[in-house]
This record gives sequence, C-alpha cells and structure tokens, in this order.
Amino acid sequence: MVEGAPLEPGFASFVGRAPIPLRHDLTMGELALLLNDSMAIGAQVDVVRLAGWKRSMRWRDLGRPWVPTSPNLPRVEGVDVYPGQVLLEGTNLSEGRGTTTPFELCGAPFVDPLRLRDELATLALPGVVFRPLRFEPTFHKWKGESCGGLFLHVTDERAFAPLRTTLALLATIARLWPGRSDDSGGLDGFSWKPPPYEYEREKMPIDCITGSDAVRTTLDRARTSRALGTDVDLDALCDARSRDWQRATAKFRLYD
Repeated sequence: MVEGAPLEPGFASFVGRAPIPLRHDLTMGELALLLNDSMAIGAQVDVVRLAGWKRSMRWRDLGRPWVPTSPNLPRVEGVDVYPGQVLLEGTNLSEGRGTTTPFELCGAPFVDPLRLRDELATLALPGVVFRPLRFEPTFHKWKGESCGGLFLHVTDERAFAPLRTTLALLATIARLWPGRSDDSGGLDGFSWKPPPYEYEREKMPIDCITGSDAVRTTLDRARTSRALGTDVDLDALCDARSRDWQRATAKFRLYD
C-alpha cells in the first residue's frame, strides 16, 4: 500500500530528504536504485535479490523471529502501526514511549479513552480495533502522569491503513480536545510540538515527518472552526497518487 503525498520541495529535513510518499512500497534495494537515478547520484548500485520473496508477503509470512530495529520497536506489531503513529512525534500526544508497547498505544492526560473510542468507531476504519485504556509513561512525554488513550490492535494487516488511521485519530482528538489555538499551552488539549526536531531548529516537527504543511494546516483550519472530524478530507491527506508512483518506479521494481 502507498500512503501520503510525496515530500514537497522546501520540507526536506534529516528525517526526509527525497520526494517519496510516507509509505512508498519499495524494498531498500529498489529505493536505492530509484534514488540513485532520480537524484542523479551516479553511484554503482548492485542489489542482491531475495530468493522466493514476493511483494505480497508480510513479515509473519517469513517464519522468522522479530529482531527489534529500535528500542522503541520491540514488537513487529509496532511496525504495523508505525507509518501512521510516528506522526504523534509532532504533537503533544504520547506515542507510548516509556511503555513496553510504544506506537501501539497513545494518548494524553486530557483524553477520555471511552469517548475517543466511540468517536473513532463511527469512521469504520478498516483492519483495526481500538481498546480504551489508561497508561503512565516512565519517561518522555507525560512522564509519570496518567494518560487516557487507545491501544491499536491490527486485525487485518493487509486492509489496515496506518496513515489514514492516525490522521483520523489526530483529527478526532483535535476536535474533541482542541486546547489553545496558538499552541502556547498544550496541557489542556491537543497541540503541535514546536521545534527543534531531529537537528531541525526551525521547521515544525509535524511538517518534517509528513513532508509538507498540509496535515498541520488542514487540521488547524478545521480545529479553529470546530468542524473537525469527519469533515477533514482524509482521502486528500493520504493520497499518494498511487498510479503515478507506480509508473515512476516501475523500472526499479525487482519483485512481483
């Protein structure tokens, strides 16, 4: 699945340098071939193909144990939700750091987990079930404070759309608990995390993560008008122009 518009010029950062979608559906070898060509790097790139691997396969299809790629991705279930839940790093919401299941759960002290669960249920998001809970991070955001939130249980990993799910989550929280419109507080409701972020001193963290200001400005407009939620065009924010992307990357794809 491809999700998210390609990174826009002017929003390149340490966490995103190339004009690719958030979910680009390429292997690292395919991506290396694409960027070597599209960015005119001119390196000699030799990719050793995986025998017996198909693009439709998921990690669980390989029968291999999960080796954490990061201290904050101890479970493969965290990888399922990460392409969307990483957006929470650009907000005052806890993405679960300081718990044993980061990115799989999220929330903040001002969130009512039952109300949030019920609101999201009306959106009928595919492949996921939300479990309301309270948790207390041992470090990072809201350290030592009781947070209301949700645990994301992926029930169908092929139908689940992590970016769309997290955008719906953010839109709903910002509507129900909008906080201060100037983001000067952030204690009583939703707010964007201010710079710096990953060596970027001036760019808004959410813009670095998403590769444009579209998510931030769209949610802010709706948040200010109190019309947020189902009125936010999730299709537009998730649109990766899949057909164009497929055509542009066809010659670099090594697997069916």
